[in-house]
Amino acid sequence: MRLSAPLLILALALAGCSQTETSTMFEQGMSESEFPRLQKLAIATPAAKQVPFEGQHHERTLSDHYHWLKDQGYPVVDDPAIIDYLEQENAYYQRFLEPNAALVERVFEEFKGRTDEEETSVPYTSNGYEYHWFFRPGEEYRTRSRKNLATGEEAIFLDETALADGRDYFVIGDWDISPDNRYLAYSFDTAGDERYQVKVKDLQTGEYLDDVLNDVQGEIEFSSDGKTLIYALLEQGRWHSKNINVHTFGSDQSRDKTVYHEEDDGFFIGLGKTSSEEFIVIASSQGELQETYIMPADFTGEPIQIVSRDDGFTQRIDHAHGKFYIMANDTHKNFRLVTVDDKNPIRENWETLIEGSDESYLLGMQTFKDFMVIKSRDVGLEKIHVRQYDGSSHQVDFPESLFTADLGVNLEFSQDFVRLAYESMITPGTVYDHDLDKRELTTRKVQKIPSGYDKSQYETKRVMATARDGVQVPVSLVYKKGLKQDASQPMWLYGYGAYAATIEPGFSSGRLSALDRGFVYAIAHVRGGAMMGYNWYLDGKLKKRSNAFNDFVDVARYLVDEKYVAAGNISISGRSAGGELMGAAVIQAPELWRSVNLGVPFVDVLNTMLDASLPLTPPEWMEWGNPIESAEDYDLIAGYSPYDNITKRDYPPMFVSGGINDPRVTYWEPAKWTARMRELKTDDNLLLMRINMGAGHFSNSGRYGRLKDYAEEYAFMFLAHGITD
Repeated sequence: MRLSAPLLILALALAGCSQTETSTMFEQGMSESEFPRLQKLAIATPAAKQVPFEGQHHERTLSDHYHWLKDQGYPVVDDPAIIDYLEQENAYYQRFLEPNAALVERVFEEFKGRTDEEETSVPYTSNGYEYHWFFRPGEEYRTRSRKNLATGEEAIFLDETALADGRDYFVIGDWDISPDNRYLAYSFDTAGDERYQVKVKDLQTGEYLDDVLNDVQGEIEFSSDGKTLIYALLEQGRWHSKNINVHTFGSDQSRDKTVYHEEDDGFFIGLGKTSSEEFIVIASSQGELQETYIMPADFTGEPIQIVSRDDGFTQRIDHAHGKFYIMANDTHKNFRLVTVDDKNPIRENWETLIEGSDESYLLGMQTFKDFMVIKSRDVGLEKIHVRQYDGSSHQVDFPESLFTADLGVNLEFSQDFVRLAYESMITPGTVYDHDLDKRELTTRKVQKIPSGYDKSQYETKRVMATARDGVQVPVSLVYKKGLKQDASQPMWLYGYGAYAATIEPGFSSGRLSALDRGFVYAIAHVRGGAMMGYNWYLDGKLKKRSNAFNDFVDVARYLVDEKYVAAGNISISGRSAGGELMGAAVIQAPELWRSVNLGVPFVDVLNTMLDASLPLTPPEWMEWGNPIESAEDYDLIAGYSPYDNITKRDYPPMFVSGGINDPRVTYWEPAKWTARMRELKTDDNLLLMRINMGAGHFSNSGRYGRLKDYAEEYAFMFLAHGITD
C-alpha cells in the first residue's frame, strides 16, 4: 500500500537566477563559492532520532546511531518510528515540489512530447507466429499480440495494461510460449520486491490453469514437450535462490522437483535456454567465479557440469550443431572463444576459435543455424562481427564511429539476417536488419520523437582524461552545436563503475531537456566498469576500488581544466553502485559539484557487508571484500564507505531516492545517509529524500509514472543551476 505524506502549507526559498544570469556570472569570473545555491526549505528539516549502537569487529568499534532505521523485521517494514521518519522526509520533499510544480510539469510535458504514445515494435517471427508489442495512447504498459502465419489470425496474448489495472506497481519479469504454441507462462511483480508470481494461460481457451507459482526469481522456460516449467525458487524472507525447480502442470508447487541446489549462500543462480533450444544452461556465480551446468531441454536427467567454480573464471555459453560455443576468460581476461562437442564438453576437449586479446574484449554472442554473431569492444569502441562456422567472418559497418550496438530480438534459429539495435548519443534508437549476403543494413524502425528532433543540432565526441595515476579515462560528451569551451555552460556528469557494467554512449530523449537548456552531458567511463576491457573492471574493485572514485573526480577536474565547465557548476548523478560513486565523490571533492543526485544509493557499504543475514551480502564479498573475516577488508571498506565518511563541512544540494521494497539497495541506506548528512553538514543547501513507499529498486513501473519521477529529478538539477523554466 502506498503511504501518503501529510499536507503542509509552507514556502520554499530558492536561488532565483536565470540561465542567462548564470552564464554572465561565469563570464565575469565568479568563483564557485559565489554560485547561488539551492537553499533548504524555510521550515524545520526532518531530524531522525539518534539511538546509540556499537559493533565490535577485529578490535575496532563501529558506532552507528542510525542503525535503528533498519527494521529488525525486514523484509517487512512496519516499525512506526521508521515509517514516521520516512513520511516526514516525504512530506518535506512534497513541500519542495509544491512551489516548483510548474517547472516539474513543464519538464514532464517535454518528456511526454518526445514519447510515441502509440509506439510499436518491429514484428519478429518465432515458431510459426509473428509477434509484436504496442502501446495504446495514454497507457503505461505494453500490449503483446501475435499472428498465426498459416491462418493470418491475430490475437492479443498478454495485455500488461489490463493486468496492471488497480495496482500501484506492476512489472513483467519474463514470459514464454510453449513449443506447441498453446500455453503462455509469465512472471510478474506487484510490489517492487522482485519476488515474482507465475501464472499459466491456455491460449486456445483463454482460461488460466490452476497452477500458480510463488516466490519465483523471475526467469522461466518451458520444457521441449510444453508440460513443465523450470524456474529458480526464492527462499522465504530472503531475496536469494538456492534451488532450480521443475514444475509439472496440474501438481502443487510444493511437489516440484529440484534439479539443482546451491549450497553456498555466496553464489547467485540463474538459467536460460540455448539458441538451438536443445539445452538449458544453469549457472551459479559469485563475482568472477562461475560454475555452469547443462541439461536437455526436456528436463530429463541430471545437470552435467561443464565448468567448476574451482576453475576460477566466468563463461558465456550457446549451442549449435552438436557443439557448445563458449566465451571464457580462463586464458585471457578479455575472453577467448572456444567450441566443444556437446557429448563430452569437459574443458580438456575445448578447441580455441578466437584467442584472447588485449585489444578486443569479447562481450557476447548468439548462435544461429548458419552463422554466429559476436559483440566485442575494441579499445573502447563497439563492434559486431558475423562469423560463419567455417571460420570466415565480416564486421558490420555502422554509420557513426561512436555508438552502441547490440543483438536485437532474434528468436528464429534459422534465418538469413540478424536484427540489431543501434543508437548513439545523438542518434535515436534504431532497429536494423543486417543482410548477410549483401552485407547491408536495412532500417526497420527509428525511435519516433513526436515533438521533433533535429540530430544536426547536436554533437558528440569522446575525450580521454588523465587520472592521478596516469591512466587515460574515456569520457563521452554530448551537447548542442556551438559549444564554446569557455567554462560558461553547466554540466551534467554521470557515472557508475562497478560489476563490469559499462554505461554505453546511448541516446536519451529525456536528456534533450538538459541539452536544450545549455548543459553539456558527460559520461565518465571509470574503472570498475569494463569500457576498456575486463582488466578495467578488475582495476576498480576490491583493493583497487578507490580508482573508480578517483577517476570520476579526475574526469571532472579535466573537464574544468579544458574549460568545458567551471568548478562548482557540475551536477552529478548515479544510481545503485553509481549512487555509491556519488557519495564518495561528494565526500572527496564537494567543492566541484553544483548538485548531486544519489539514486537508490549503495552508500552504507561497511554495515551491509558486515551483515551476512542480508541475502545479497555473501555474493557481494567478491566485489567489495569480506569485512567479517578480514580486518584488512574492514579497514579498506571503512576508508571509503560514503556513509561512514561524512564529516562536518559544507556539501552541495542533494537529491536522494529509494524504495521501501528494494531488495538490492535496502531503503535504510538512503535513509541513513540522509539522516547523518542532515546531522553533520554545516551548510544551508537543500537536501531532499524521496522514498517510494510502494516500489523497489526501479521506482515507478509505468512509463509515465517513471517520466514524472525523472521530471522531478531534472527540476531539482535545473533549480540548482538557477534555471527556473
